[in-house]
Amino acid sequence: MSERTDVNEPNAPRGIRVMVVDDHPMWRDAVARDLAAAGFDVVATAGDGPEAVRRARATTPDVLVLDLNLPGMPGVQVCKELVGANPALRVMVLSASGEHADVLEAVKSGATGYLLKSAGAQELIDAVRRTAAGDPVFTPGLAGLVLGEYRRLATDPAPAASDEPKAPRLTDRETEVLRLVAKGLSYKQIAERLVISHRTVQNHVQNTLGKLQLHNRVELVRYAIERGLDDA
Repeated sequence: MSERTDVNEPNAPRGIRVMVVDDHPMWRDAVARDLAAAGFDVVATAGDGPEAVRRARATTPDVLVLDLNLPGMPGVQVCKELVGANPALRVMVLSASGEHADVLEAVKSGATGYLLKSAGAQELIDAVRRTAAGDPVFTPGLAGLVLGEYRRLATDPAPAASDEPKAPRLTDRETEVLRLVAKGLSYKQIAERLVISHRTVQNHVQNTLGKLQLHNRVELVRYAIERGLDDA
């Protein structure tokens, strides 16, 4: 993280609570410093898995910037535990590894984004801001991989449930937004396509998650693809 950021920029992300987890103190401190300088409220840092879980539960960040290779507990397990307890938490993995297996495991554990450590400071700041807003953020080249995994998961038969309740009815607009989510569009792209605000898109997605009793974008996209909405 070496690029300078204008802390007085008008869109500085005031009020977004961020926690940084990395086992390398110099890297962890540099990331936290860059985010704080950009206007984020850095509420905590941690250097190992168990410490990350404890501090995240105590400080309730909006976004967790998480390394995967952690002592005591791997990053994917940290993600599973924290997102499982608080589905509203956004997790952006910041890792040196671009291995497809690592990316997919992180997404399956509940991460909403994956950025390589080769990213510059401004790219990191933009990624955290977008992650806080609910957009999936991936290093270029990884987004297609993740969408392909969504589609593969959707071809796996779901376990049958004898007393499965009837699916709740979505509004036409919620269905339209869901269809575009399934196609891999970001919230910003959906807002531009439908000529509505970014906040309205977020509200539709949150309402849909609630109606369908789903927890995150991975489950939402799988639901949509299973019903063929990505081909609509």
